[in-house]
Amino acid sequence: MKRFANGATIEETIDRRNRRGARPAWARVAAVAALALLTVGGASPASAAPTVLTTIPVGGSPWGVAFSPDGTTAYVTNRSGDSVNVINVATNAVVGSPILVGDFPLGVAFSPLVAKAYVANGIADTVSVIDVTTEIVTTIPLFGDFPFGVAFTPDGSKAYVTLQSDNAVRVINGVTDAPGITISVGDAPRGVAFTPDGSKAYVVNNNAGTVTVIDALMDTVITTITVGIGNAPEAVAFTPDGATAYVTNSGGNTVSVIDVASNSVMVPPIAVGTIPLGVAISPDGTTAYVTNSVDGEVSVIRVVDNMVLGSPIMVGAGPVGVAFAPDGTKAYVVDGGVGQGGSVSVIATGSVPARAMPPTGFDVSGTLLFATALTLLGVAVVASRRLRVIRSR
Repeated sequence: MKRFANGATIEETIDRRNRRGARPAWARVAAVAALALLTVGGASPASAAPTVLTTIPVGGSPWGVAFSPDGTTAYVTNRSGDSVNVINVATNAVVGSPILVGDFPLGVAFSPLVAKAYVANGIADTVSVIDVTTEIVTTIPLFGDFPFGVAFTPDGSKAYVTLQSDNAVRVINGVTDAPGITISVGDAPRGVAFTPDGSKAYVVNNNAGTVTVIDALMDTVITTITVGIGNAPEAVAFTPDGATAYVTNSGGNTVSVIDVASNSVMVPPIAVGTIPLGVAISPDGTTAYVTNSVDGEVSVIRVVDNMVLGSPIMVGAGPVGVAFAPDGTKAYVVDGGVGQGGSVSVIATGSVPARAMPPTGFDVSGTLLFATALTLLGVAVVASRRLRVIRSR
């Protein structure tokens, strides 16, 4: 009898075809699914509780944070310092001097196409473009009224920047940095994000209590989703499979969950802390982190059933932006602070970087031949005719 590290057991052989007749294929599929649940279920000790590792001092009144695509650095915007701090993710320390950008920097995003970071400067009405290799800054001037959020398509061909006071989104060419057309959206747009396949963008309209859905290929509005007048939606993030979007409602102390296929809001919303602002989804799609700015904490939502897990994670004062490192092992929470102070809380998420897994195999009759499941020790390849672990690494 095999015994796994979490105490679960499974018989070396459960195929009783010679004594009871062959099991149908669906039964063997169910057995393998049960094995997967035993080895990767929520109670598994492989996933430790999220904990704050350290706190990194940054500039004044920080707001936004983004990780570079390779996960080696994170950029944090400082509103009162008109600057960006660069953090070495391996050491959790600020490196170099602050990079000066425009007045009142808010959103920040990295291009997946070129080594550049783009910063929306709210009061300057500009977008700063930082060459991450040289730290040379160029400026896209007269961009629009109060740029707030910025996001790139997955292929890096374009970026959307929300213009809070223009009730619009401006398009940037991801190759030439040339400003493109302006797309009208709702009242006071702030957060913006693209679906993982790049086909749509969701823009949250703070004063309108709505989310504008844009066809990202044609740069045209598809529809408008109402999350509630007075809810003051702030930020939006998608699950990695693109099926679901999470929207923070700073006026409702909730998170709205949107089914992307139907553009419909699931009810009821998820109750979190006081004035939730930022939201990020873990790279493995299992959890959503939500910053509750008044409470100085982060709520963790389990994506599979939209349940808030355990007690909130206590961070610094006034948390706003949040982002996961690409490997999912860390989350950076921007503590906006009080007055001119600010920091970044580094959370060890307890996640293990995902491994590539071979496919499940069937023979021509549709009978399951083998499947894979994550175990506490690695990846197990399971044979169905004799349901046993034949390789674990």
